[in-house]
Parts: sequence; structure tokens; C-alpha cells
Amino acid sequence: MAKKNQQDARTARQAQLEAARAQQAKADRRTKLTIIAAGATAVAVIGGLVGWAILHQESNKPQMGAVLSFDYPAGKHTNTPVKYAETPPAGGEHSPTWLNCGIYDKPVPNENAVHALEHGAVWVTYDPKLPTADVEKLRKEVPNTFMVVSPYDGLPSPVVASAWGKQIHLTGVGDTRLAEFIKSYRLGPGTPELGAACTGGMDADGKVA
Repeated sequence: MAKKNQQDARTARQAQLEAARAQQAKADRRTKLTIIAAGATAVAVIGGLVGWAILHQESNKPQMGAVLSFDYPAGKHTNTPVKYAETPPAGGEHSPTWLNCGIYDKPVPNENAVHALEHGAVWVTYDPKLPTADVEKLRKEVPNTFMVVSPYDGLPSPVVASAWGKQIHLTGVGDTRLAEFIKSYRLGPGTPELGAACTGGMDADGKVA
């Protein structure tokens, strides 16, 4: 009888142990599933944040798709006035003498300015009716080398930036595409005479800097 009681006790303890093990295994599975779910949620959140950041960055980039492109052969010089297709011109025949880069408060000769474009300058023209404060802001924000800034009558937009074979019409001096255009095309890969000077040519009337 005592032996049977001992056996029954061992059987009961074994059953309790197996039940405890099963319960622990079940708890472990729940914990594992919770960790996996939490990890997946974290990955999804991080992925969403990264995606949002990239989208936000892209949406705030200046849209340079508005840049116009023209195909002009370089090195064609003439001493006669040229009738250009664009206003202002962005390439084509031009004077043998280039315009010295700088800031002008009067319109400059097209033929000389185009030669400066051939050397890698960006020519920023603005409507003469722009407020004085806007003009001053424009002058301060452009680089101080390989740039021409001048007023220009009859522009298609308040500000137009031109490089050799490239042009963009801007909404004003605060248009963020101006800085991107200058960065992309001033002394850019499309410069026909990269390495040529933007000084030693001629000054036009109204040079202020």
C-alpha cells in the first residue's frame, strides 16, 4: 500500500512538472510572438519615417525640370549686332570681346555677355521694375566670380538666369531654383571654354562691382 502511494505521488509530481513545462513553453511562445510583433512594428515605423523623410526631402528640392536647353556651336564671333532667339540670349554668335563678369545697374550688350557665358559665367537678368530691396538681395546672394547681374527689358519673367545653352525663368529673387541653377551651370560641364577668364575683357556702362 505504501509502495502504491509513493508511485501515485511520483505520477502526480510528474504530471505537475509536465503541466508546468507546457505552461512555460506556452508563455515562452507568447513572449517570442510579442517580441516579433514589436520588432515588426518598429521596422514598419522606422521604414515609414525614412520614407517620409525621403519624400519630404524630394518634395522640397528645387524643381529643375523647368530648365530650357539650347544647342549652340561655340566659338562663332562677329562684330555685327546679333538677333537672338531667346530673351535674354543663352548662346550663339557673339562679340570677340567678352564682358567682364560683375554687377551692372544698366543693361549690358548681348553680344559681349554671351561671350562671358561661353567662358562659364551665369548671367542673371532681372526686370528693371523690381523693387530696390529685391535687386540688392539678388546682388548679395549670387557668387562674386563668373557671374553677370544686370537689368534687362522685356523679360518673360521677373528674373531669368542663363548659362551657355541653358536658361530658367524664375518667379523672383526668392525663387530657390536660382541657387540650384548657379550651382549646376556656373563653370559647369557644358561650358565651351572652361578655364577661360571672366576678366580682362570689357566693362559695360553701369558696372558697380
